Amino acid sequence: MRYLFVAILFALATVLGIHAQSTDTIKVVLPTLPVILKDSLRPSYKTVNPVISDFRENEDMKNHFYTNESPMTFELDRIPRKKNIFNSSYSKFIIPTAMISYGIMAQGSERLKELDYSTHHEITEHYTARIRLDDYMQFAPAVAVYGLDFCGIKAKHNFRDRTIVMATSYLIMCATVQTMKSTINIERPDGSNNNSFPSGHTATAFVDAHILFKEYRDTSPWIGVAGYTVAATTGTLRVINKKHWISDVVSGAGIGILSAELGYLLLPVFHNTFGIKDKKSSLVIAPTIGVDNYGVGLAYTF
Repeated sequence: MRYLFVAILFALATVLGIHAQSTDTIKVVLPTLPVILKDSLRPSYKTVNPVISDFRENEDMKNHFYTNESPMTFELDRIPRKKNIFNSSYSKFIIPTAMISYGIMAQGSERLKELDYSTHHEITEHYTARIRLDDYMQFAPAVAVYGLDFCGIKAKHNFRDRTIVMATSYLIMCATVQTMKSTINIERPDGSNNNSFPSGHTATAFVDAHILFKEYRDTSPWIGVAGYTVAATTGTLRVINKKHWISDVVSGAGIGILSAELGYLLLPVFHNTFGIKDKKSSLVIAPTIGVDNYGVGLAYTF
């Protein structure tokens, strides 16, 4: 059991480190340098051949003379990195796809099923009481997605776009989870019903945690780490409460992450389809006072 938890933590750490690389162009302005005149009748010049690590020389630099009359401005193109499995556009889908595949294969593999059964056996021996925090913890990262922004920590997208991504991701996640539950029919560890695979609580928690990570990773990666920790704890509690097998939780986490990625992928489609244009949002909170009454008015433009 402990080896699987280590594998899950390693997979989550890998998600945090995968970023696509792009080509940059950097302008460099060299300051004017003094030139000593050896002959007042000859023009003063100095040939410059700049050598800068990791950059290639622009074609305009060939046969260029650098004088003391004006600074020289030229462009250097960063050498693009060679594409590989870790910086490609599809790399973000590898880990969640692998997690979903593991859960599906576990339903037909006796060796993987043995891990589910042995974990359940150990939990039955040591835990008897139900810990109900998982019913609430699954929504904690979603609250943080909006709560941090209202507290002054700037998110990557505005309220409107975050809501579109959240709604789209939830629709994809719920449709996937409910379809798999009704077709695969795996009995829960406590025997209550046959809707064990995959874990809906875990999928919900990881949808929210992944959106939290993508919205605030530029501010602090630890916000995303906290979200993933809450999501992983939710999945662990589902196993401890005998509501799910290990394979249910792993697949649920993969479905949640994949659904969030698809939600962001579809965001430009919604913009183009409905003609949504970016504009500044505003929140106005104003007190209202009248005869024998008072209150607070709130208006949000998005």
